[in-house]
Amino acid sequence: MEPTNTDYKQMLTEIIKKQIVILGPEIAVLKARGVEGLKVADDGAVIEVSGPEQVVLQKLIDEYVALSGEIVKNAVNSIFQKYPSIQH
Repeated sequence: MEPTNTDYKQMLTEIIKKQIVILGPEIAVLKARGVEGLKVADDGAVIEVSGPEQVVLQKLIDEYVALSGEIVKNAVNSIFQKYPSIQH
């Protein structure tokens, strides 16, 4: 089963909201808004994903990993387990 754009939006939102808890809302949302193809609300909810979702997902993870490394990888891995249809 192929993941849908909605699956990606939900997953990206979860990643951003988890980073809000870790990094604080300003930094987490600012970093997410810096990812090309991603539109994010002030509360961290993903409004739109344009372009290849897998690329946008990887760019978002890379942004957070650059900030806090292993903490992000551990947090993201638990989310990936909930979405087995999405490759990582």
